[in-house]
Amino acid sequence: MNTRHTLVETSLGSVTIVASGDAITGLYFRRHIRRPAQETFGQEVTTAGDTVLAEAAEQLIEYLAGGRRAFDLPFDAAGDAFQRSVWSIVAEIPFGETTTYGQIAERLGDKALAYRVGQAVGANPLCIFVPCHRVVGANGNLTGYAGGLKRKRALLGLEEPAPVHAGRLF
Repeated sequence: MNTRHTLVETSLGSVTIVASGDAITGLYFRRHIRRPAQETFGQEVTTAGDTVLAEAAEQLIEYLAGGRRAFDLPFDAAGDAFQRSVWSIVAEIPFGETTTYGQIAERLGDKALAYRVGQAVGANPLCIFVPCHRVVGANGNLTGYAGGLKRKRALLGLEEPAPVHAGRLF
């Protein structure tokens, strides 16, 4: 496959978007936890010469500007069967809503899987596109995020309904 990447400057900092063939396979922040080795991203290209990466970059910028609520992109995330099942559930979390690791584990049939769910969420290679920032701790606390809690807070704030945002004290 033709693996390549591009760098996109966003309101959350520089991100690397990776594609292989006609699908997006990764989105990583510069200091991303579990960021793969740079050489696995393939050649760096500009979005001007790559329609798949150009569309991904455009949709990401639209989302971060508040003009998009969902992504319409072809994805192909590498992971085992359990990870893929978790990412599939995470992809279904609606814009502006959150769920917990335990709730995802229950959907998978066993609340005791919450720790494994957390590991799978943390290994999500399609950060933002598959909205792992919408997964929070059991008590609603913000827990780990591969891009850092500051970014997780910013993403959740971006999706916060206007009446809630207006009533918040911080």
